[in-house]
Amino acid sequence: MINWRTALLPPALAIVFAMLLSSVALLISGASPLEAFATMGAQLFEGNTAVSTVNLGIVYYLAGLAAAIGFQMNVFNIGVEGQYRFAAVVAAIVGGWMQLPPVLHVIAILLVAMFSGALYALLPALLKVYRGVSEVITTIMLNSIVFGIVAFLINPEQFGVLHGNNLSTVEIAPSGRIPGIPLGEAGTLFGFVVIAGALGYGYWFMLNRTRFGFELKASGESKTAAAAGGVSARKMTLAAMLLSGAVAGLVAMPELLGRDYVYAMTATQGYGFTGLAVALLGRNHPAGIAFGALLWAFLDRSAVSLESIGIPSEIATIMQGTIVLSVVVAYEIVRRADLAAEQRRVGRAGRNGQPANVAEGGAV
Repeated sequence: MINWRTALLPPALAIVFAMLLSSVALLISGASPLEAFATMGAQLFEGNTAVSTVNLGIVYYLAGLAAAIGFQMNVFNIGVEGQYRFAAVVAAIVGGWMQLPPVLHVIAILLVAMFSGALYALLPALLKVYRGVSEVITTIMLNSIVFGIVAFLINPEQFGVLHGNNLSTVEIAPSGRIPGIPLGEAGTLFGFVVIAGALGYGYWFMLNRTRFGFELKASGESKTAAAAGGVSARKMTLAAMLLSGAVAGLVAMPELLGRDYVYAMTATQGYGFTGLAVALLGRNHPAGIAFGALLWAFLDRSAVSLESIGIPSEIATIMQGTIVLSVVVAYEIVRRADLAAEQRRVGRAGRNGQPANVAEGGAV
């Protein structure tokens, strides 16, 4: 049973607190908070900013889903960054080399991306399961290594080509591209939005309607209790890491197959780290992750508008940082308030000689 106060109140408190803290920073710098927030909001309705925000939100959503799968198992997969970049360059190379019919070409590229992402997550998964090595350490190291791997693969002596001053993979043929959804003057929405929505539903269905999802959550809550029920914590940890890596492999696909068609040395970085914050803000729920992804994308896109009125764009970064920090505090405050209320309710029921329904105050 969903306790909507527990689900919705913490993010709302976090956003309000972030706005208050940002307002203090704006006042200290001599700027008007109302003018700054109004400018950021107005930017959303100018040109193709709204569609551009949604497109970026799709990428953040995929990164958030990848991180959330690990969080369900209490696995902190910081390696989403390295996994999606490794998968992107491999998928771009294979996609540029292959010549297949339109739909098959796209499917083949997506499968290669998912396999590559899972492969890059395999080493930290094995080290954690069989040697007890922290996935945080191994994935951070692999995030650093991926820079060298990308540079090596995109080198003209390997699989890269030189376009002006930029190195990239060979361009993917039209048969391997995902057409966008034209929205007139507002811009073109990534066609990958349909796949992202399907992934979100599949993630929800897996967790709430399948035995695997139940075992995954049970192992994340208590490995000892899960083991007593016949669930292998090792198996679940390995599966969670590989599945997280497979989804991470799709993070760059909206841009690769819907806009750029090549993977270059100048490709945007940092999506994986943003996904961690988005998953935390959305509390690992697909709908919450979608909200967090759109909010994060909005702050990224609207930050540029602040410079037009003489306000540093870092204000948006302050808001993002405070949202991440305050959402953790807000969840804990609401959780403790709910726990105290439940204890009082059980106490009153006990004094009245009535049985207490302890499931009534359950959270998501």
